[in-house]
Amino acid sequence: MSVVIIDYNAGNVQSVTYALNRLGVEPVLSANAEVIGAADKVIFPGVGEASTAMNFLKSNGLDQVIKGLSQPVFGVCLGLQLMCNHSEENDTECLGIFDVAVKKFPSTLKVPQMGWNSLSAMNSDLFKGLPSDPYVYYVHSYYAELSDFTVAQTDYIHPFSAALQKDNFYALQAHPEKSGKVGEEILENFLQL
Repeated sequence: MSVVIIDYNAGNVQSVTYALNRLGVEPVLSANAEVIGAADKVIFPGVGEASTAMNFLKSNGLDQVIKGLSQPVFGVCLGLQLMCNHSEENDTECLGIFDVAVKKFPSTLKVPQMGWNSLSAMNSDLFKGLPSDPYVYYVHSYYAELSDFTVAQTDYIHPFSAALQKDNFYALQAHPEKSGKVGEEILENFLQL
């Protein structure tokens, strides 16, 4: 199985690579449209700022490449947010795969949300075999609103989309590569799709 991690100058690529290595997978890091398109599975991770990331994707034509993919695609953290319509982070138009808005947590909360929080209302093959209310690791200041695409949620004072799914597109706000055994199982479940 060929797995490509999209290389778009957004951090945490190495930790995702190491997590896949622990599962016996040697991913390819690429920004090449043909390499990405030929992969069996595509992972779209990221840590960073939405407008800078979208500008890089657009300037390299990767925005259209990602939207046109037909194999399973897994967005992680910033990857999830960029797969939505719009982010409040620097008023950024995103890929529009999920018809969802990304909002900034209110200033009354400690931001970024950093640490462990549980998943609930899980309804996706990504979570097959997981215990109820498993804990995953978050680092984020923005969140995707609840929507028809929400397949898991987390509460941080109010509920938000912990995971989204539409057709072959899957996304997780938490960092599976930093979420221990639970994160490893989520990655394994994605690889088995």
